Amino acid sequence: MPARVPDMQNGIHDANRMDEDVVVTGLSGRFPESNSIEEFKQQLFDGVDLVTDDERRWPSGLHGLPTRTGKLKDIQYFDATFFGVHAKQANVMDPQLRLLLELTHEAIVDAGISPAEIKGSKTGVFVGVSDSESSEYWTQDPDQINGYGLTGCCRAMFPNRISYTFDFNGPSYAIDTACSSSLFALQQAVTAIKTGQCDSAIVAGVNLLLKPTSSLQFHRLGMLSPQGMCKAFDASGNGYVRSEAAVVVLIQKASAARRVYATILGAKTNTDGNKEQGITYPAGAMQNKLMREVYAEAGINPVEVSYVEAHGTGTKVGDPQEVNSIADLFCKNRRNPLLIGSVKSNMGHSEPASGLCSLAKVLIAMESGLIPTNLHYESPNLDIPALSDGRLKVVAKNEVWNGGIMAINSFGFGGANAHIVLRSNPKPKSNWPVDPLPRIVGVSGRTQDAVNHFLDKIEAHKNDEEFLSLIDKIHSHNIAGHSYRGYTVLNGSDNVVKEVAAVTSEKRPLWYVFSGMGSQWAGMAKQLMNIELFRASIKVCSDALRPHDVKLEDLIVNGDEACFGNVLNSFVSIAAIQVALVDILKALGFGTRWYRRTFRRRDRLRLRGWDANGRTSYINGVFQR
Repeated sequence: MPARVPDMQNGIHDANRMDEDVVVTGLSGRFPESNSIEEFKQQLFDGVDLVTDDERRWPSGLHGLPTRTGKLKDIQYFDATFFGVHAKQANVMDPQLRLLLELTHEAIVDAGISPAEIKGSKTGVFVGVSDSESSEYWTQDPDQINGYGLTGCCRAMFPNRISYTFDFNGPSYAIDTACSSSLFALQQAVTAIKTGQCDSAIVAGVNLLLKPTSSLQFHRLGMLSPQGMCKAFDASGNGYVRSEAAVVVLIQKASAARRVYATILGAKTNTDGNKEQGITYPAGAMQNKLMREVYAEAGINPVEVSYVEAHGTGTKVGDPQEVNSIADLFCKNRRNPLLIGSVKSNMGHSEPASGLCSLAKVLIAMESGLIPTNLHYESPNLDIPALSDGRLKVVAKNEVWNGGIMAINSFGFGGANAHIVLRSNPKPKSNWPVDPLPRIVGVSGRTQDAVNHFLDKIEAHKNDEEFLSLIDKIHSHNIAGHSYRGYTVLNGSDNVVKEVAAVTSEKRPLWYVFSGMGSQWAGMAKQLMNIELFRASIKVCSDALRPHDVKLEDLIVNGDEACFGNVLNSFVSIAAIQVALVDILKALGFGTRWYRRTFRRRDRLRLRGWDANGRTSYINGVFQR
């Protein structure tokens, strides 16, 4: 997604500012039929039903189960070497954990941070996860058990493996509150940052449907929709459809952010406690109590909230309990209807990951200024009066949104409730101003194809200054495991200049190779004078030459072929330009040592000074500093 950068200082953390805002800075995810946030965004706006009837996991209709579920495209691939995972471990590692490792890397990079920068930092990891359906590796033939099943499938290892792989030193634990797990994880992460337990946090939610057993459990409890649809808020809602997803976000203190998706204004949780109807019956009153506490503590009038992303599973009991409690709080003294929706209508219910799926949808809406359409809504649920009397409006088609505050509500089937309030980042985007100077952008990747793909993306967003700045930040440090590097020259024309090559871990010396006489040409540094550092360096040389009646700046900017016929003019121009270029390279961090290069015998010169007649001094040596 295009970058939106706040007006704040760069950096990784600032431990002295405990009371500042916590912001969402990185986002990545895998969703049904969507391998990325961008693909998911397009599917949402196109109104695609991401729940499918196919046999990717088990035979259709097995045990009388509903035939439709939401499924990720690919879960069999994993670059174990890149993440430092031994083959024996990778073969028995829960695919949920493999996904989380990949997405954590993506979320860090999405925030404009190189993984090398955040290595060893006080970053927490909070993972919402309910089950590991790969646990058969723990109970197979005793003679085949090697211990790797335990370290690959134990849910405690999900956050701990992330902390280990990326060398994070903050709190690291898994959270299971069923369907509200990942939003609970987000609340815990915000609290940990606010109380100084960590400076930043990885928050994740994941759910895969590898076996039919859990689905059969929910089916026998009467929770699943026979049609395999989450008809949120609709009169025909009769259960939910299970779905897969994996989402990771990076949250940081505002002062450390290089980009901001949204500011977290409030985050709180509670639990229903004892209920006459039973443990799985949702309690709207307790959800309402929680929401009131959130807005009271954050000092926000609920009327300021323009959209609520509801839990919205489409069940007979859950929807009325939740939505009536929302209407009771948000719809008093409101001039316009409260907009409401549920991403579960588009992709199904991903249970422990669902809260972060809702967050992903909200961030997409905030970035694009458009709330995605809610599917399967035809007639209002009559048990929710606010849908019929106009106090609530289900987003039944893509709805323009002008920024402000949005909220996310979530509850687990055991009674654990969570509510999060977010404010969009109002900073307008800026484009790279038209400039005569070309811009070089360098990137690295795991494969040659990856680098080429990255460079194509850069070309597509070549006018997005903030995006290019983040690219520069990410690749200002080497990324371990990236064996290919490439660059592109953005020159404002259709002539694309790019190169990709393999690199090795061998450290090679940096050599400055300087051209000799004959390389001059009229106007050779005219455009470079637009660079302040270059211009300043030329001025230093120009000031040194002025007593000798050599007008260096005029030669460089306005010199023609005739004036370069004078060897003196050619020499001082070439030498000064080379000095200025080295000054720029030094400022960019390219070493400070100058290496020798022997020129043609005629050009063995050194800038040493001038005699009374303004003639050059020749020495039999090399040009060096």
